[in-house]
Amino acid sequence: MFANSRAFSSFSVDDVPRAREFYRQTLGLRVSEDQEVLRLHLAGDRDVLVYPKENHTPASFTVLNFPVDDVEGAVDELVRRGVRMERYEGFPADDKGIVRVEGGPTIAWFTDPAGNVLSVLQE
Repeated sequence: MFANSRAFSSFSVDDVPRAREFYRQTLGLRVSEDQEVLRLHLAGDRDVLVYPKENHTPASFTVLNFPVDDVEGAVDELVRRGVRMERYEGFPADDKGIVRVEGGPTIAWFTDPAGNVLSVLQE
């Protein structure tokens, strides 16, 4: 039924201008805006919508994953840009906040200004 649908994802934020600055300046994504709704233009011609919500509550799960060739290098650059890496109970992280679990991806989590969880991961 939806095999050929160009599905997309979306999530809310509490401050669109702060989100726009973070996704554009800090993460280096191409971002457009139409009537206070951000469109994050991701590689592979896929977009994610970011919309304002007055009573926004950050997602308690990862809303966006960024596959990278070098998690450690990506984490170093994120920290250099002022991003703080998150640590979660049950996921042993190294000093940089990188989790390396046998059989799973090498991953590190961080949040956007609205508290939504994002990750960089290496398969």
